[in-house]
Amino acid sequence: MPQVTENTCRLYLVTPPAFEPAAFAPKLTEALDAGDVACVQLRLKDCSDDAIRRACEALCPIAQDRGVAFILNDHPALAREMGCDGVHVGQKDTPYAQARKIVGKDAIVGVTCHDSRHLAMEAGEAGADYVAFGAFFPTVTKDAEYKAELELLQWWSELMEVPCVAIGGITPENCGPLVAAGADFLAVVGAVWNHPAGPGAAVKAFNTAIATAIAEASAR
Repeated sequence: MPQVTENTCRLYLVTPPAFEPAAFAPKLTEALDAGDVACVQLRLKDCSDDAIRRACEALCPIAQDRGVAFILNDHPALAREMGCDGVHVGQKDTPYAQARKIVGKDAIVGVTCHDSRHLAMEAGEAGADYVAFGAFFPTVTKDAEYKAELELLQWWSELMEVPCVAIGGITPENCGPLVAAGADFLAVVGAVWNHPAGPGAAVKAFNTAIATAIAEASAR
């Protein structure tokens, strides 16, 4: 997992739900060259394996050449085949233990835990490299069945060493409380790729907001 240090929060970019890899590659390059990004997750639902392979071929080198972890959603076998840094699995996807067996002990395996302390503790104890909580805010990227609260991040960060990712409707304007509550990573989709000034401007805005939130929390 990309490095996490005390009082640090980093960006975790998730790709749009649908895109053409060749057209999207320059946007990803712009985003990653604009500022600190820890991870890129390729999340393509209802696509063929070959479509996912093509996306990995186009995007994985862009991330890895910049020292950014490239994580594939929901397909551990493809993640291993395509040389991704890891895989992210949901509660309805490949179980953690099976995903770990497929990608190996050195790969990143993250687990969606919605708003559940129980699911997060199970994942952490099993060996997950991070747990993801959300949605924290309304989002149009996907149907959010669960609503997570700030107290969940606070509880987890105080008790557990496994990093946590916050996801769901996060923007530069609303991310401050998540950072202050202890989120190690902010997973973002629409706020970056749909930013009116482009993904590079969005990454800069997020990193500025994160730095401001950390400084304000440290001053308290």
